[in-house]
Amino acid sequence: MQPRDRAVFLALIVAQAAHSLEEYLFGLYEVFAPARFASNLVSTNSALGFAALNLLIVAFGVWCYVYRVRPDRPSARYWVWPWVLVSLGNGIAHSTLAVVRGGYFPGVVTAPLLFALAAFIGLTLVRSSRSSRWAAV
Repeated sequence: MQPRDRAVFLALIVAQAAHSLEEYLFGLYEVFAPARFASNLVSTNSALGFAALNLLIVAFGVWCYVYRVRPDRPSARYWVWPWVLVSLGNGIAHSTLAVVRGGYFPGVVTAPLLFALAAFIGLTLVRSSRSSRWAAV
């Protein structure tokens, strides 16, 4: 991955942290049954469980960046793709839920940023994969 792409991945992790904070502050775990279910697997206090799960998600993102993406390990792209796919889905889901609800839905403000960063990284990965295949021919 190019240095710019690594920086964009780090921005995606920072955006995920902001997204998690928005979801927490506006109580996603109170209005979205899957979030409540996952939170209650961790703690009987939904807010605490939700915070713990999101801290783990962001910590895992930081780990991916520090130990796989930043040092440009050969496996970096395999660690980045799940983040791309989940962030694209997250961006679409939050936006869709806000439209269906007819107003604000926790996480919708930061969801477009997740989507845009993930789309950029995804397109970059696809392009670099295509160019490296052609170079091998």
